[in-house]
Amino acid sequence: MEEHIVTDGKYRYIEKGEGTPMIILHGLMGGLSNFQGVTNYFPEKGYKVLVPELPIYDMPLIKTNVKNFAKYLEGFIEYKGFKDVILLGNSLGGHIGLLHTKLYPKMVRALVITGSSGLYESAMGDGYPKRGDYDFIKKKAQDVFYDPEVATKEIVDEVFATVNDRMKLVKTLAIAKSAIRHNMSKDLPKMKTPTCIIWGENDSVTPPKVAKEFHELLPDSDLFWIPKCGHAPMMEHPNDFNSILAAWLEKRKF
Repeated sequence: MEEHIVTDGKYRYIEKGEGTPMIILHGLMGGLSNFQGVTNYFPEKGYKVLVPELPIYDMPLIKTNVKNFAKYLEGFIEYKGFKDVILLGNSLGGHIGLLHTKLYPKMVRALVITGSSGLYESAMGDGYPKRGDYDFIKKKAQDVFYDPEVATKEIVDEVFATVNDRMKLVKTLAIAKSAIRHNMSKDLPKMKTPTCIIWGENDSVTPPKVAKEFHELLPDSDLFWIPKCGHAPMMEHPNDFNSILAAWLEKRKF
């Protein structure tokens, strides 16, 4: 990743641009570089874009859950002295954004979710723990995308290393269970925060019906589709993703 990662107290993050703070939340297996298209685009549009490294594998096992990640995010927002942030989350990051918005609604001006967990029980994936089988892990990584070529060797190697690290694997499974426990179907109808839902039409991890359910349950949401696209639209179709989000932010005057 070309961007410089800032280490500031207990926080590590990328920060680019000036203006309205837009905080990007990565997923369970997603690195900060997954959002390079977004981090390069939105600073030019008058946003201060931040991508914090979430402490997915750094918290004690007992605290490794979605709620504590949402609290960590709140600590980061307070540490930076922000008000009225825009949260953008993919996969587990979307779930953290949703739960944070539920817990701290006054802090969040707008929410953007893509391939988010929070409703669908298999959202964290299944069948991960085939630890030594590189081809199995490669297939799993490719299945995340409509175009398997997006799963570069670097991405596959990173996932393979994670599932072959025993403690990381244990924490991955703990997070998966926590995501199932933190089902948000009862919370969403009470959440009035304007929400932009951007979804891949071919997402096999969180299928299109999940996006429709989010849209139905969230009182102030807009749903947009990206064709020939899997679970990570901001990686697979960054230009389409950016133009949809920019138009939505402009229309909503954010």
